[in-house]
Amino acid sequence: MFKLWASAYKEFLLLTRDLGGLAVLFLMPLLLVITITTIQDSTFKTLEVSKIPILLVDQDQGHVSQNIRENLDNSNLFEVVMATDEKEAQSLVQKGKYQLAFVIPEDLTSGLDQKVRENVETMLSRFGIGEESTASVKSKWSPKEVRLYFDPAAQQSFKTSVRSSIDQMISEIESKTIYKAFQEQLTDDESEVIFDTEHFISFTEINPDTGQEPMVPNSTQHNIPAWTLFAIFFIMLPLGINMVNEKNLGTMIRLRTQPVSYATVLGGKTLVYVLVALVQFTLMLLVGMYLFPLIGLPQLDVSGKLPLLFLVAFFAGLAAVGLGLLVGTIAKTQEQSAPFAATFVVILAAIGGVWVPVFAMPRFMQTLSNLSPMNWGLNAFYDVFLRNVGLRELIPEIALLFTFFIVTTLIALFYNAKKNAV
Repeated sequence: MFKLWASAYKEFLLLTRDLGGLAVLFLMPLLLVITITTIQDSTFKTLEVSKIPILLVDQDQGHVSQNIRENLDNSNLFEVVMATDEKEAQSLVQKGKYQLAFVIPEDLTSGLDQKVRENVETMLSRFGIGEESTASVKSKWSPKEVRLYFDPAAQQSFKTSVRSSIDQMISEIESKTIYKAFQEQLTDDESEVIFDTEHFISFTEINPDTGQEPMVPNSTQHNIPAWTLFAIFFIMLPLGINMVNEKNLGTMIRLRTQPVSYATVLGGKTLVYVLVALVQFTLMLLVGMYLFPLIGLPQLDVSGKLPLLFLVAFFAGLAAVGLGLLVGTIAKTQEQSAPFAATFVVILAAIGGVWVPVFAMPRFMQTLSNLSPMNWGLNAFYDVFLRNVGLRELIPEIALLFTFFIVTTLIALFYNAKKNAV
């Protein structure tokens, strides 16, 4: 045990004497999470509070187009800017001046009124209510086409959302027009209400865990876990560099002359760098809890979750240290260790869902993300922060992280033993 603590103390001295390494370990993640969260939160608030300006070309000038404009004005999505020429509106959207141009075709009101009136008269005449002569003579109305011009740079999710909203709005207008036509045919009293046009079916989003209205995840709850994991796995960079320096400076040779096993040396490094990971995580939590509210960002709520959060951080730290031990054992120079460690951390973060949510990835990348330890840690953090799970539900992710640490450490021990075998 004394040898293990001596090895850990030696590693602690090496770490504290490297001010640049300490800055990379502690200051860089804090600046990164503050910057990323500020950018994402500002974007989220902009989309939530501000309306998107869109062009509206009204070639109909009827009550239907007026109803469409009122619905757009009253929505929380759009700020309507009127335009007179369709080609000009198309050009402005093509240049990126507007995200969308909405073109209402000519004779939309008269065409819809004519279609509904003739259908209603035909239906009523079959029940002996309307006049058969008027119902039997139909004009040839043609379907109308509402044209949408999207900015070529607009995301597909935005296009889908807009089309869905507009389709729902048009369907509601058509339904009200049909009710109005029946009303006119069945009664002469315009004040009498025969049909109730209020929505009968509504939708309420419920949290499946609590049965209450769900808590909407904010930028803080997403970024603190994600970039904490990025920082924790970034410790493999200074860890690998220190191990390479020990080999190049002869420190490792001197250690081999002492009655100290390589496993004890790795154990000392593991203790120190897992402690570093927990300190990183603590600093991230403090930033989310106390600094973020001061700069206008959502506060991180950790009430009742700290034990499970630190448990996940501990095993994530073990996984990161195991990978660092393996890199440091195999690498022979800093030129091998540093670029590989930095690049590999970025790759693990990319496929693990730190930058892009896993569900937004192609199916092949979704399958590949299951191999990233960052993905395991991120899912565990999300389970605690957003799903309010207990220890039992965390066991699969924790087991994966611990197994990853064991496997990488055993490979490092096996490689060192084989390399130094006489």
